[in-house]
Formats: sequence, structure tokens, C-alpha cells
Amino acid sequence: MTGRGKPPEGPPDNPSGGEDEYRSLVFDESFVRAARLQEFSAQERMGAHARAVRSLPGRGVRRHRSRAGIALVLLIALAFATAVYIGFRNPYPAPVGRRAEPLRTTVVPLAPQGRVPGGTADSLLADGPAAEHRTGASGINLPSVRRTKNFSDSQVTIALTTVKDYLVGSSLDPDVLTGGVVRPVGRLLDPDQTAQFDRSMDAPAGDGEHSATGWLVRFDPAEVAIADPDIRVHGTLSYTDAGADTLEVVSDHTFTYALRPAVSGPHRVDGASLFTVRRVLHFLLDREDIRLHRLEVRSAYVQAGPQSCAAGTTAALRPLLAGEQADDRGPAGTDPYATGVPSAALCGTLGVSSPTQGPPQGQDAARSLPARP
Repeated sequence: MTGRGKPPEGPPDNPSGGEDEYRSLVFDESFVRAARLQEFSAQERMGAHARAVRSLPGRGVRRHRSRAGIALVLLIALAFATAVYIGFRNPYPAPVGRRAEPLRTTVVPLAPQGRVPGGTADSLLADGPAAEHRTGASGINLPSVRRTKNFSDSQVTIALTTVKDYLVGSSLDPDVLTGGVVRPVGRLLDPDQTAQFDRSMDAPAGDGEHSATGWLVRFDPAEVAIADPDIRVHGTLSYTDAGADTLEVVSDHTFTYALRPAVSGPHRVDGASLFTVRRVLHFLLDREDIRLHRLEVRSAYVQAGPQSCAAGTTAALRPLLAGEQADDRGPAGTDPYATGVPSAALCGTLGVSSPTQGPPQGQDAARSLPARP
């Protein structure tokens, strides 16, 4: 048995795995020598990608930026210190807000010289001294508005409008007249007068400062009722500067009401009578009051009748109705030896003028004691 030997036809001319099979892929020596190997760096291998880490500036650049920052901080601190210093060294004192003073009130009852005439509300208003007067808020006319030395025409207009709103709320609002409502009046007051106003409503007193009828017109709903809602109004408004920052407005209006007895059953149609209230009010409004639509009532001088001289008018007015007459008692006496705030009692005679002569004045003092206006 013989081992593997050569095939009988002899070895193949190009055996598998021979060199001739890869002859076309073999590089000759000249090609190898001409080839040049080059290895790219990491940055070149990244190509056009941006660098993830920004290179730090040089030491000189950092030192320049830190100095600029310190200079900026010092400049800001210097400006702040200068502003504080100028504020403390200001030669002009800061203006102090003006505080509203308490209202001073004088209420004068006007006594009739005989019995109070009665009739229907329409006839009394049409034929009486208020026949030519306007009805309701239309009787409170604003004067021609011109700027003052310290206030513009728009500021004067706002001040006059605020005063008119006060007069409407305190003299014409039916809920205020007989309903005991006070908000339409209180909301227009300077906050410095709110406490005085609240005390005057809750605990009225005849001390010249806490009379409810100085702030508003009020009737006792248990005694009288409004016979006609058309209240007649006649009067004037005027204004002037009271200082560099204060405007003074004076209102002088006469209000004529048709009243009847407050009864639960049917009432007589001809049982109405007229009641007249003249209110002279002084108002002060500073720039803040004008901006916030509020006012300060500085003083109130009120004449109202027909009433008895002895009638208490601090909480509400006490009208004499149709057919009634004033009693013979004079005003309440005043003790000059008493301590505390002095109270003064005044009483006038109700004099009725013709419609062409204007509102009744009631200037003839039947009985009077000194009073501070």
C-alpha cells in the first residue's frame, strides 16, 4: 500500500492557492516606495464639528475684565451714596399732609308766626315761595369754571362735582331723608372726619361738633313722611383758592320739602305742608381729595322751619305740620358755669318771601344766645 503520491497526469499547472491567483493584487516595490502614510490628529478626525470646551483667555484679559467689574460696582455704590446724601441734605422739608379739621355746626330752628298752612303738595309747591325753583339735582347748578392760580379748570370741575354729589346725597336722597341711611354722605368725606361723622350719627349731641343735622337733612320717619318726591332747590356754588394746595367751595342752597304726617292708615290729600331748609356749607379740598373724589366739610350753618324753638334738632329736624303752631317756650338755656364744650341755642322767626324775592332768610332773631358761626 503506497502513500499519497502525485496524480498520474502530473501536478496542475495553476494549483488552487497558488501565487498566480493573487498576482494582480500584489504591489510591486516601486508602488510601495511611492506610498506615503499619514495619521490624522484628533482635531482633524472631528472635521467641522465645534469644539466643546472654549479655551480660556489669557491671564492679561482676565485681569482687565476683573478690574472693569470692580470699577462698575464702585461707580454704582458711589451714585447710591450720593443720592442718599442729597436726600438727607435737602434744604426743603418734605411736605406734611394736611389733616382735616372737625366740622363746626350751627343749626337754627325757624318758628312760624301762627299756624302752619296746609294743602295739597302740588298746590303748595306751585303757588308757594319755591314755585320758580328747580326740582331735585337740577337746582344745584355748577358755576362757570375757570382755572385758579393753583388749580386747573379740570380740577375745579371735579371739586365742584364732588360738592354737588354731597349736596344731592345729604339733602335729596329719600333714603337719607327718612330711612336713616348715611353711606351716600359718609363715603364722600375725608377719612380724618369719618370718626366725627360716625359719632354724630350714632350719638348726636348739641355741642357744635356732633349734630347729625349739620352733616345732612334728616326727619324722623315715625313723625313725618315725604308728601311729594319733587324737592325744590335754589342756590349758588362758588369757589376760590384757600392756599397753594387747597381749594375752598361754598354752597348756599334752600331746599323746600312737601311733608305730611307719618300715619299707618289713609292720609288726607290736603294735609301736606312745606318745610324749608337753608344750608350754607364751607368745603375744603386738597389735591388728594380732588383726585379721590372726596371732601372736607369745614362748617355748616343751617336754618330750618317751621319748627318750635325748643325742638331738639341734633338727631333729626322736627317739622311743624299743617295746622300746628310753635309753642311758647324759648330755646334751651345755656349754663355759662358748665364745663366742657359750650352749647349755644338759637332760634329765628320764619319769614316767608314772595317767589320773586328769593328764599326765606329767617334773619330776625326772636330769641337767641351767642353762637359761634
